Amino acid sequence: MCAGTVPATGAEALAMLESALGFLAAEDAAGLPAQVVADRLRALERHDAVEAALRGRLLEVFDARDGHLADGQRTTRTWLVHWLRVTRGQAGEYLAVQALARGHRVLHAALAEGWVLTKSEALQLARWTRALPEECRGKAEDILVGAARAGADLRSLAAICAEIRALTARPDPGDDTDPRLDRGVSLGTTFDGAGVIHGDLTPECAAMVRAVLDALSAPQGGGDLRTRPQRYHDALAEAMRRLLASDLLPKRAGQPVKALVHVSFADLCQLDADSGVQDRWIAVYRARWAAHRAAASVSTGDGGAWLDGDAAREVVCDAMVIPVVTGDIDPGAVEDLIALCVCYHQLRTGPVPAGLAGAATRRAEVTAAAAAALAEMEQQILGKILQVVSGPGGAASFLRRHLLGKPLAGPSLPLDVGQP
Repeated sequence: MCAGTVPATGAEALAMLESALGFLAAEDAAGLPAQVVADRLRALERHDAVEAALRGRLLEVFDARDGHLADGQRTTRTWLVHWLRVTRGQAGEYLAVQALARGHRVLHAALAEGWVLTKSEALQLARWTRALPEECRGKAEDILVGAARAGADLRSLAAICAEIRALTARPDPGDDTDPRLDRGVSLGTTFDGAGVIHGDLTPECAAMVRAVLDALSAPQGGGDLRTRPQRYHDALAEAMRRLLASDLLPKRAGQPVKALVHVSFADLCQLDADSGVQDRWIAVYRARWAAHRAAASVSTGDGGAWLDGDAAREVVCDAMVIPVVTGDIDPGAVEDLIALCVCYHQLRTGPVPAGLAGAATRRAEVTAAAAAALAEMEQQILGKILQVVSGPGGAASFLRRHLLGKPLAGPSLPLDVGQP
């Protein structure tokens, strides 16, 4: 870079960086030779390493000064999610880079050089050296960075790190209280509701998992076209079904363990093949159900699985179904509801007009007309209540438009409005 292009401030440097990246993004890469494309990809990887080192250092300062509190966030992680609009997984990677800057100075410095370590290599080395005694960690990272400078790939670095761990390992504590034991499993959900498992298993746990999956994933005859990963998935599902049905899991509050799943009313209706009158509503509600499921995949929910289609029907067959009605509030219907209730009250409590000819006969006619008007108004109030609760596109709205005109059997709270 010539002297004339050296930025004077950090803000000017960021503006130049955005301009340069914008120029490269707007360029027609399809017309470039393959070697030029490869060179640019290598350059971007070097820039990504430097950017990660910078981000880690900035996050370290931001966290130390509790910068997230100024924006009303409890932690730096939540600030990243809500203010930088990144996913929780991406926020976790950013915090890993922050931890690299805070606790692995040697690796962080090598990352900032751009060509010694890539971001993924630096984070992997940090995970490996975390299990080393603290007094040995800095020297071990010096050895690893020196090997990387000499051209060692990740496989060679893993061998070096394993040898260092074997030479510096402390006596086995004999229990699970060592906080540096590298184990963990996380389960997330995708936009479509599918599960994603990430885990670091201990050798004995991995051996048990492999034994179970191998036993349940055998091909089912010559017509079984499933791939090995698909058979492992089906074996895991079968193992979980058998475990849930075995009554071996610890009980919660004296009750057997239950799997919580969300099944849309649309799928429940389709269990009855003759429910053709609801087909129109089902088609619309499926789209809304997919939206709720996608929202649950990126926010903290109740831990339940959101199922539809064949998966939902399979679960419902043997499940205890607890109906929970949810819907959309229609604020625009509240004013109409209030006006109806006021008219109902005035009609019910207002005096019968006096001085009519044929007083007794006329009074009875007025009373009968008022009773009929009150009954009609009760139906209107009921319809408006359902509209407030469910909105124009919900299940209650569908039932109101298709069933409300028919006689309803049994008492109903909205129908008892004004009753003594």
